[in-house]
Amino acid sequence: MLTYSFSDIGSLSLYEYLYKCIKHDILGGVLACGDRLPSKRSFAKHLNVSTITIENAYAQLQAEGYIYSIPKKGYYIADISSKLAQTSIPNASVPNSTFVQTDCYADFTSNQTHPDTFPFALWTKVLREVIADSRPALMENSPGVGILALRKAICGHLKQFRGMNVSPEQIIVGAGTDYLYGLLIQLLGHDKIYGMEEPGYQKISQVYQSHHVPCLHIPLDSQGICMNKLESAGVDIVHISPSHHFPTGIITPISRRYELLGWASASDSRYIIEDDYDSEFRFMGKPIPSLQSIDVMDKVIYMNTFTKTLASTIRISYMVLPKHLMLHFQQHLGFYACTVSNFEQYTLTRFIEEGHFERHINRMRNFYQNQRDLLLHCLKNSPASPRITITEEDAGLHFLMHVAFSASDEIILQKAKSLGLRLVCLSQYYHQDSPPAEHTFVMNYSAIPPAHITEAIARLCQIFMEN
Repeated sequence: MLTYSFSDIGSLSLYEYLYKCIKHDILGGVLACGDRLPSKRSFAKHLNVSTITIENAYAQLQAEGYIYSIPKKGYYIADISSKLAQTSIPNASVPNSTFVQTDCYADFTSNQTHPDTFPFALWTKVLREVIADSRPALMENSPGVGILALRKAICGHLKQFRGMNVSPEQIIVGAGTDYLYGLLIQLLGHDKIYGMEEPGYQKISQVYQSHHVPCLHIPLDSQGICMNKLESAGVDIVHISPSHHFPTGIITPISRRYELLGWASASDSRYIIEDDYDSEFRFMGKPIPSLQSIDVMDKVIYMNTFTKTLASTIRISYMVLPKHLMLHFQQHLGFYACTVSNFEQYTLTRFIEEGHFERHINRMRNFYQNQRDLLLHCLKNSPASPRITITEEDAGLHFLMHVAFSASDEIILQKAKSLGLRLVCLSQYYHQDSPPAEHTFVMNYSAIPPAHITEAIARLCQIFMEN
């Protein structure tokens, strides 16, 4: 039976250490495709740890695609060897959302931040300290890529939470991802063909269209973007969200990630834009490692934002460019001024450096998990429960709700609106005619006041109980 020593695990939890050990053995070929892992109970007894430790380690490995389970048989090693070989070279539009308004009791379409969750007092304190201590720096023009102190703080955050080893010289800070997409189009070229996931976040498509570059919508399968469709489309740049796809919630497993890296490495003009928009909010296990962290060919452009973790109105985002692309950027686009004010940059820097950001993320994770748990509890205990199926609820700030109901989506949306509820259908995230996705709703819950949840679900289920 597999044996690992827990005598020197440092600051890692038991399950994280075990997960890393098994993952190392899979990548090293010690555990081969099809090998059966020990049962959770016997493995726990053998290692003298709790069953929950084994369960959490297996859950993380399964979420990342290193293992798979067969009901009543156990866990087995997934086939990733061929993908490793390929990439082992030197390694209908969605309605605009606004915060809950007086005519809307609960807005399940909004991605905005509830005002009670932002640390106003702490942010004000840090801002005052910055103004008192850094007046000369506040009046200096920021480098076009952002102040060095913030880029260093972002590097530390990515190292600690995402396992990414990047340098400040690779980072560009900008006012929102929309602006950064525009820079990327100029950097990579208007002659390139851009691809995005279908279904997907349609605002990205609108950005590409506004810059007059071709944008193709590549369908998904159960593991993420379809590789055969991607190959046949002739795409140069593909935009994906592998750690938690929006809106379906799909997590791209490790085998598909290596396929994507293999696809990108097949041509000098190919790149992957990795949108890691809500990786901090995973409620089971640890965050899924980024695609950038396993990229050895410098083919991944990593993008993230503080709008999910801090507030939707703090328009500070950043991207991590491969070093050769950053050199190209400095040579051809270095004239751009930074679009984020020094006051915000220095405040956010200190907020991160003093540990406030980490503590805030932990508080927000607990808050959103409580939001989700209350929603799910209300749905499960509602009269409409037999008609409702919930999926993809373990990460991010939304889940999918499938409803067995005879009325059309349009009628459901109209009835919900009359009851003060805003809903959005999965079918609305498709650019082209969607496959059968009737009665599947994307349930965003970040903007729902906690006191409104019980009543909101009661109103919602009232619709589904009608004949």
